[in-house]
Amino acid sequence: MRLPRLSRFVPGPLVRWFARPYVAGGSIEAGLAVAHDRLARFGVRATLDLLGEAVEREFQVLRNLATYEAVLDRLGADERFADPATRPTVSLKPSAFTAGPPAAARGPIFDLAGRARERGVGLTLDMEDRRWTDLTLAWSTELYAAGHDVGTVLQTRLNRTRADLEAIPPGMRLRLVIGIYPEPPEVATRSRLEMKERLLAYAARLLERGARVEFATHDEPCLERFLREVAPRAPDRCEIQMLLGVPRRPFTRRLLAGGYGLVLPFRLYVPFALSWRDATAYLRRRMDESPNMALLVLRNLLATQRATGPGAGG
Repeated sequence: MRLPRLSRFVPGPLVRWFARPYVAGGSIEAGLAVAHDRLARFGVRATLDLLGEAVEREFQVLRNLATYEAVLDRLGADERFADPATRPTVSLKPSAFTAGPPAAARGPIFDLAGRARERGVGLTLDMEDRRWTDLTLAWSTELYAAGHDVGTVLQTRLNRTRADLEAIPPGMRLRLVIGIYPEPPEVATRSRLEMKERLLAYAARLLERGARVEFATHDEPCLERFLREVAPRAPDRCEIQMLLGVPRRPFTRRLLAGGYGLVLPFRLYVPFALSWRDATAYLRRRMDESPNMALLVLRNLLATQRATGPGAGG
């Protein structure tokens, strides 16, 4: 029998307190400030994300669209990010752009993709639960084929991902993750070991097909294997990605210094929120995926509130 999700036993105010290292802040400027800080001090890149998917009202769709438009405009004009190679990318979830049928998100997403291209900003269509997989893959590959700098995400917990890899065209960015959305056993594995083995196998397959692999995990043994067994096959098409607030500082320092044999681009997923409700929902999902997250956050908070490592919170 499946146990209740751990995060449901944690009061909202305590979740918000825990969220501090994981969420850049409550404004666009807060997200940009964290992205610039990590880039200036550690050479770490960022992908910015507005928390607030699965909307239910049309005004939320309009709010999300306006916020992303402003983010793209700011990134295109901000002198702190003048170098296109290190300019933050932007991640978005399709369910943030429709209060009705999923297909209605296409218009706003394609409008944002056009704006991103005009501003010289890379865009990633994040992957949500299995109901969004087909649409997200179709839209992201269509945009990439039309010349947009657009990538997407695949989750190794889903059994269909092995076949979905074959839809990723050469040169396209693909963030490879385990995934945090609970899925039924008929469509997804429950084995953490299998999820991690799939990460390595699927990364190798993507490199074989000419894709750009954004390897996103905090599992240190898995990362070490990626750096030693997979990435050397095409290091110019590999990147390491982690969540803001999660990486252990000794590990990331060694990673950035090439202590595992390769120096690869390193990017932090930097979320910001316009409401604590959205930030709380985000952290609850992360806690469900990794029950020891609360202990990790508490350790970071007790250690120091100063950002002494690239993964530290804002």
